[in-house]
Amino acid sequence: MSFAAPHHRFDAVICDIDGCLSPESSTPMDVEALALIAAHNRAAQTHRDRSVVTLCSGRPQPFAEAMCRMIANASLPLIAENGVWMYLPSSNQYLMDPAITREHRSMVRDLAAWLDETLGPMGVTQQPGKACSVSLFHPDTPLLAAQRDRIAAECRRRGWPIRVSMTWLYINCDLAHISKATGIARFLQHTGLRSDRCAGIGDTSSDLAIRDAVAYFACPANAVDEIKSRSDYVAAAPEARGVLEILSVLGVGARPASDS
Repeated sequence: MSFAAPHHRFDAVICDIDGCLSPESSTPMDVEALALIAAHNRAAQTHRDRSVVTLCSGRPQPFAEAMCRMIANASLPLIAENGVWMYLPSSNQYLMDPAITREHRSMVRDLAAWLDETLGPMGVTQQPGKACSVSLFHPDTPLLAAQRDRIAAECRRRGWPIRVSMTWLYINCDLAHISKATGIARFLQHTGLRSDRCAGIGDTSSDLAIRDAVAYFACPANAVDEIKSRSDYVAAAPEARGVLEILSVLGVGARPASDS
């Protein structure tokens, strides 16, 4: 499928969810800011005068799909579960990366069972909805973070090709050959868009995969220093308000309402 290029600098803005469009914690989303981003997307898809905002996230596919609908992206695919899924809002299709085999899925189930048996008694829980990865949570974040090396060592011992990483609040256990980078590669192949016609937004180290796949990269004010140092623009505002600011910097875009 090919998407004809509109007459502006970028065809797509590939945006992370947690820490960009919504908090990673359970605090409420900024629905006013998300409504402005949705208005931006509706205008982009109607008038073709600005970039469409789509998603690239570690969140489970159902959460990412809901966010896709929230920001009114009805045209461009999104990447969910750190590359496991590409969702097509235009046709309501869910496409798992074909590089994921039945054996990979079985291995991830074995990993989930070991994590449940080993860390479950400590109160570590697994984020629901993931198909071929595991995300771990505990309300005591330092306690959770202390388990990262233990998990990585067990994966090496068992020969499981698993990448173990930490976000603000979660430990992510992903197949080593599946990532946001492979997800974006599938996105570009499917849409026919060029990387030099894409911009990106992220806030943590996993979003360096977005940085490396686009021509222009920006971050909200709450981003980690590693991301800020690699960004073309750092917003003054955090999270969704920062995304609105970035859209304005990119050209025609939604602008946050005045606080007055």
